[in-house]
Amino acid sequence: MENMDSDVYESKKRRRNSFRKTWDPFTLKTINNEEEVTGKSVQFLQYIICFLFGVAVLGFAFLSKSTLLLLISISSANSPFENKPFTHLILACALVVPNVLAFTKALWKTSFRSSSSPPKGVLALVCLIEAIIALATSVLVLVCLPQFDVITNLCILNGVCLFPSFLQILYELKNLGIALLFPLIGFGFTFLGLLLFIFVHNPPQQSETPQFLQVYVAIAILSLTLLSLNWWENFTSYCKIGFLQNIRESLRGNRNLTYVCSSAIRILVTIGVVAAWIPIKKYDWEDLKTVSQFELKIILGLFGVQACSSVLCHWFGVLVCKMHAVRRSFMVPSILAFPLVFIAILIVLYDSSNKYSVGPTSNLTLFCNDLITVTEIDPVRILLLEIPQSLCRAQGFLNTSKVGLALLGTSAICFWLGLFFSTYYVWGQPLQRIERTSHLFVRWLYEAAFMEQSMLLNVRVQKKQIEEIKRKSDHVMIYLCATMWHETVDEMEKILTSIFRLDKYKPYTLKSHKDNFDFETHIYFDDAFTFVGPDENMQQRVVNDYVMSLVSTMEDIYRIFSREKCTSKDELEDDDIMRQTIMETPYGGRIHYTLPYGNTIHVHLKDKQKIRHKKRWSQIMYMYYLLGWKLNRKYTTLSGTFEDEVSNENTLKNEKENTYILALDGDTDFQPSALILLVDRLRRYPHVGAACGRIHPTGVGPMVWYQKFEYAVGHWLQKTAEHVLGCVLCSPGCFSLFRAAALMDDNVMKKYTTTATEAQHFVQYDQGEDRWLCTLLLQQGWRVEYNAASDAYTNAPQEFKEFYNQRRRWVPSTLANTIDLLDSARQTSKKNPSISKLYILYQIIGTAASILGPATVILMIAGSFTFVFEWNGNVALALGVIPPALYILICYKVKSDTQINIAAVLSIIYAFLMIATLMSIIGEMIREKTFITPTGVFFISMVVLFLSTALLHPQEFHLVLYGLLYIICIPSGYLLLPIYSMVNMNNVSWGTRESATPKKFTKKKPEQIKRYEKKWKCICWDVEFVIKEDKKEAIQQRDSANDEMEILEPKVEDNWIDNLKEKSLYIDLIEEKLDESENPFWIELIEVYLKPIDEDKARQQEIAKNLSTLRNKATFLFFIINILWLVSTFFLQLIGPDIHIKIPKILPNGSFSVNEKLTVEPIGFMFLISFAGLLAIQFITMLYHRINTLIHFIAYKGTEVKPLQNVGKYKKHEDLEV
Repeated sequence: MENMDSDVYESKKRRRNSFRKTWDPFTLKTINNEEEVTGKSVQFLQYIICFLFGVAVLGFAFLSKSTLLLLISISSANSPFENKPFTHLILACALVVPNVLAFTKALWKTSFRSSSSPPKGVLALVCLIEAIIALATSVLVLVCLPQFDVITNLCILNGVCLFPSFLQILYELKNLGIALLFPLIGFGFTFLGLLLFIFVHNPPQQSETPQFLQVYVAIAILSLTLLSLNWWENFTSYCKIGFLQNIRESLRGNRNLTYVCSSAIRILVTIGVVAAWIPIKKYDWEDLKTVSQFELKIILGLFGVQACSSVLCHWFGVLVCKMHAVRRSFMVPSILAFPLVFIAILIVLYDSSNKYSVGPTSNLTLFCNDLITVTEIDPVRILLLEIPQSLCRAQGFLNTSKVGLALLGTSAICFWLGLFFSTYYVWGQPLQRIERTSHLFVRWLYEAAFMEQSMLLNVRVQKKQIEEIKRKSDHVMIYLCATMWHETVDEMEKILTSIFRLDKYKPYTLKSHKDNFDFETHIYFDDAFTFVGPDENMQQRVVNDYVMSLVSTMEDIYRIFSREKCTSKDELEDDDIMRQTIMETPYGGRIHYTLPYGNTIHVHLKDKQKIRHKKRWSQIMYMYYLLGWKLNRKYTTLSGTFEDEVSNENTLKNEKENTYILALDGDTDFQPSALILLVDRLRRYPHVGAACGRIHPTGVGPMVWYQKFEYAVGHWLQKTAEHVLGCVLCSPGCFSLFRAAALMDDNVMKKYTTTATEAQHFVQYDQGEDRWLCTLLLQQGWRVEYNAASDAYTNAPQEFKEFYNQRRRWVPSTLANTIDLLDSARQTSKKNPSISKLYILYQIIGTAASILGPATVILMIAGSFTFVFEWNGNVALALGVIPPALYILICYKVKSDTQINIAAVLSIIYAFLMIATLMSIIGEMIREKTFITPTGVFFISMVVLFLSTALLHPQEFHLVLYGLLYIICIPSGYLLLPIYSMVNMNNVSWGTRESATPKKFTKKKPEQIKRYEKKWKCICWDVEFVIKEDKKEAIQQRDSANDEMEILEPKVEDNWIDNLKEKSLYIDLIEEKLDESENPFWIELIEVYLKPIDEDKARQQEIAKNLSTLRNKATFLFFIINILWLVSTFFLQLIGPDIHIKIPKILPNGSFSVNEKLTVEPIGFMFLISFAGLLAIQFITMLYHRINTLIHFIAYKGTEVKPLQNVGKYKKHEDLEV
C-alpha cells in the first residue's frame, strides 16, 4: 500500500511539473557562464613571439604571392621572356611542389608504418575529385591567368570561396542565427566580384580589347568554381548525407595511402595540362634546350623563392596555430597578404611612372608607350618592370574613362571581403592544450597558387580528437569545498556557476583530459535547519530559507547548463525530471547532485544541534571526511595497519601528494583556468603545501572601491614580496588550493582541531582560521605560494559597518598569527627552507610599520595643520592626538554600533584633512621651489611606484582611479580601524551576514518596556537611539515556562526531506539511506571532534572575562608603542632644530643651494627611509614575480584547454566526449 501511495504521489508530482513546463519555459540567466577572455596586455612576452611569427607568416605569404604573380606574368605571350615552354614548365613545377611534398610524406609513412587502404570506391571518388581540382587549378594558372594583368590575377586568386561559403550557408539555414550572416556575406561578395570581373573584361564592340579574352574569362570562372571543391571535406563535416559520412569515416584512418594516390594523380594531371597546352599555343619543346642563362637565373630564382616562401609560410602558420595565436598571427597576416601585395604593386607602378614616363602620368596609354623603349639589364628592375608592362597589355579596357580601373578595384575589394567573411569562423576557432597538425587542418599541406586562401579554408571547422592523450604527471583528484551560511541568491549563483563551469570544462566521463584531473564538490551549509509549527508543542524540523534558496538556485543553474549540453534530440527528453538523491545523516542531511557533465555536488546540511557549526569546524569536517575517510581508509585495515606495508604506503603517499582541496567561500566566482594555474604550482613543486590566487573584491559603492585598491596594493606588493622573499603568510579561504599531504602532516590537521579554551585561542584560531592554518603549514616546513594569474572574485562588504566588523576579526588574528610565527622563527627557519632569517627581519619591519600606523597618520594630519593653518608643530600635534584619543575612550564605553557610527563621521572629517595634507605636500614643494624635500620625494615616489606597478598589471590599471579614495581614507583604515579592532578584540562574534538572518518561528522573547525612544535624522545620516529595559517579571515567567518545557518536550516532526522534495520543481529528489559503513564514521567523528559545545553560562562569563583581560593587555601595548612614537616626536620638536638633520636643498635645475638647507627630524627621517626601503624591496620583488607569472601564464596559455562553449554554430564537442 505504501508503495502504491508513493507511486501515486510521484505520478501527481510529475504531471504537475509537466503542466508547469507547458506555460513556464523561461529561465533567468544572470551570470555569464563562459570562459573569461584574458587581456592581451598581460601576455606581452607571448605577443612578442607570436608577433614575430605572425610577421614571418605575412612576409612569406607576400613573397609567395608576388613571385607567383611574376611567374604567371612572364608566361604571358607578350612578355619579354622568350622561352615560353620553360616558363610554363617552371610555373607547373611551382604548382606541384606541395603535391610532391605530400606524396613524399605519405610514401614515407606508408613505407615505415602500417597503413590500411580505404575502400576502392572511396579511393576512386577521392582521386576523381582531386583530378578535377588539379585540372581546374592548372588550367586557371597555366592557361587563363597569363592572359590577364597582374592586378586582375591577384584579384582572381581570392575568388575560391564560392563552394565553402555556400556549404556554410546550407548548414546555417537550419538555425537562422547570426552565424548565417558571415558566410552569406562572403558568398555575396565573392559572387559580386566574379560579376565585376566579367563586366571588366566584357568591353563594348568598339573597344580595342580582343574579343577572345571572354573565352578565358569563362574558363577562369568555371575553374574557380571547380577548384573551390578542394575543401569539400572540411565544409561537409556537418552534412548528414550517408555516403559523405562514409567517405569521411573511411578517410579518417587511411590518409597515407589516400595521399599517395591523390598526390600522384594531381601531379600527373598538372603535367598533362602543361604538356597539352604547349602544343596548343604552338610553342616548341625544343626551346627548353636553348634557354638563356639570364632567363634561367631569373626564372629559377623566382621558382626557388616561391617554393621556399610557401613552405615556410605554411610552417610558420602551423606553428602559430599550435601556439594558440590563430587570430593575431595567423588570421590577420593571411588576410593582410592581399592588401600588402596590392599596395606593393601600386608602389611599383608609381615608381615606374615617375622614372620612365615623359608625359602626364595620369595617361596610361602614354605611359605604356614610354615603357616600350625602356631597356634594363638588372634582373630586379626587369621583374619590377613586368608589373606595369602586364597592366599595359590590358590597357584597352583600362583607359576608357577610368571605369575599368574603378571596376577592377571594386572587384578586388569584393574578392578580399568574400575571403574574409567566408573564413570568419577561423576567428573563433577553439583549440585544445596540445594540438596535432591533423587536428588543426584538414589537408596536409597547402595550395601553391592560393597560399593564404588555402591555409584559411583548410582550418578545421570541427575538430576531431579521438586519441587519448597521456600526461607524464600523475592523476590529480581535486575536492572543491565551500562553506555557506547566510549567502544571498546572487552569491550562491556565483559559486554554483563556477562549479558548473568547471563541470563543463572537465566532464567526468572524459578520463583523458589534458589536465588529467577529476573533481568533486562539497558544500557545507552551517545552521541549515530550523523549527516551525503552529505552537510550541508541535514543531516541524525543516531547512531554513537560505537552504531553500540554494536548492532553487541550483535548479535554475542546472537547467541553464543542461540546455547548453543538450542536442536537439536531447531537448525532447528535457521534460523528464532530473533525479537526484537526498538522505538523512548523523550531522543533519545531504543532497547529492549529478551535474550535466557527470561530476557531482554534495550539499551537506549541518544541524547545529547535532554537529559543531562555524567555518573552522566545517573545514575540519570535510578534511576528515575527504582525507581521512575517503583517502586514508582505503589503504588501512580495521586494525589500523597496512595490508601490504610497502606497496600501500607508497601508493598512499603518492595519492596524498596528488589530492588537493580547493577551499572556497559561498560567494566565490572563478574560472577553470584559475584552478588549473594553482594546480600547476602544486604539481610542479612537491614542497608547496598551498597556493592562492589573486582575489578581486566585487560589489558597488565607495566601500568596495576602497577595497579594490587595497586588495590590489596588497597583492601587487605585499603578497609578491612574501612569495619571493619567503612564503605567503595567508592563503585566503575564499580561493586556495591545499595539498592533502600537507594537511595530513604532523601538527597540522590534528592541531587545527584544537578547541579554543584560552582567550588568545579565540582570537588566533576562530577569528582568522585561514591565517592560522597557513601558520601551521609554514611551521611544519611547507611552502605557501601566490599565483597572480589565477583570478577569483568574491563579494566585499559594501556597508561601512560590515567592513569594520570584518576587519575587526582580521586585524587581531593577523597580528596574533604573525607574532606566533615570529616567536617560533628559529624553529620554523630550520624546518622550512623558504623562511630565512632575512625574511623574518622583513616581517618584523612590516609588523612594526603596521603597529605604528595610527601614530604615523596622526603625524601626517599634524603636518597638514602646520602647513594649512600655520600652527606651531607641537600645537598641531596635540590637536591631532585629541580626536583619536577621544575615540579610544568612546570605544571602551559604548556599543560597537555606536563606535562604528562615530568612526564613519570621523572618516568623513579626516578625508577632508587628507585632501588638505596632499595640498600641503604640493604647497611645500612650491614654497621650497623644489620637489627634493623629504615629503616631496616620498609623495612623488609613491605616485611613481603605484603608477609603475599598475602599468605592470595592465588588466588592473583602471584600479588606480580608486587610489585617490584610498589615500583620503587612510586615516579611517590605518587610524580609526586599528583602534576599533583592538578595543573590540574581546568580541569574537563573526560580525558579518548576521543581520541577514531569515525570519524564523521561535519562542517569544522576554517582554520589554520602552522607557525612551528617540530618532534623529541629519541630511543623509540616520542615527537611532533606543533605550529598552527588560521586565524582570516577564523573564521570570519565561524561565518558569522553560522549566515546564524541559519536563514536557514538544513533539518534533522531521519533515525536511518531504519539504524539500515538495519545493523541488525540476530536480526530482529521491530519498536514499546513508551508506552503512559511513554512518559509524560520522558518529565517531562528531563524538571526538565536532560535538556541539555546551553553552555553559559560567564558562562563557569566564571566557568573556579572559578576553577582556587579553584585550586590555594588547591594547595597552599597542597604544603605548604609538604614544611613545608621538611623545618622542613631540620632544624632538620641542628641543628645536639643534638635533635636526640638515640636508642640502636641491634646486629645480639640479644644482645645490649654497645658503638654504632643509631640516628633517631624525625619527621621521629614519621612518621615511625604512618605509621607502620596504616599498622598494616590495617593488623589486614584484618585478621578479611578474616575470615568473608571465612565464607561467604564457606556458599555460599556449596549452590551455578551452571550455565547452558555442563558437558560432560550427563547434561540436565530440572531441571531449568519450
